[in-house]
Amino acid sequence: MSVNWNILSRKTHYWASLTILMPALVIIGSGVVLQLKKDVHWIQPESQRGSEGPPQISFEDILAAARSVEAAEIDGWEDIDRLDVRPDRGMLKIRSLNRWEIQIDTASAEVLQVALRRSDLIETIHDGSFFHDNIKLWIFFPTAIILFFMWLTGVYLFVVPFLAHRKKRQRLARKASVT
Repeated sequence: MSVNWNILSRKTHYWASLTILMPALVIIGSGVVLQLKKDVHWIQPESQRGSEGPPQISFEDILAAARSVEAAEIDGWEDIDRLDVRPDRGMLKIRSLNRWEIQIDTASAEVLQVALRRSDLIETIHDGSFFHDNIKLWIFFPTAIILFFMWLTGVYLFVVPFLAHRKKRQRLARKASVT
């Protein structure tokens, strides 16, 4: 019994699309938002410019500047998620565990900007870890694999009519040349 690749591709495409509907919607929706993170400052705060020159502040100055911002709720280093030093901009970003971002000048420790950073949350939604670490591995990863196979079957379904049309044209041309 021969396999009808047309029917198999259509059925695979149909059932795979139903299987990955919700995870793919989450991945695509959050991916679209992440594409705009540098352009929409609601998603990720715009990077400010500080003083030119090499950083001149100490870790104590950084912690003091972070503590001065009430919204960030920083009492010590354990409340800080990460530091992001941008020497070319004369600025340092402090990210607190509650998603607030504080940008300070690397020469004076002056607070340049305080804003909520939503891009990290959106990234965790995008990769599935927001829901649970196992969701990332057991739902979102298989979704990516299924999406790849859907792409393959979609390409096949797109190309088949062109190949059939070309084959028919060649058959008609051969038939016309014989008569």
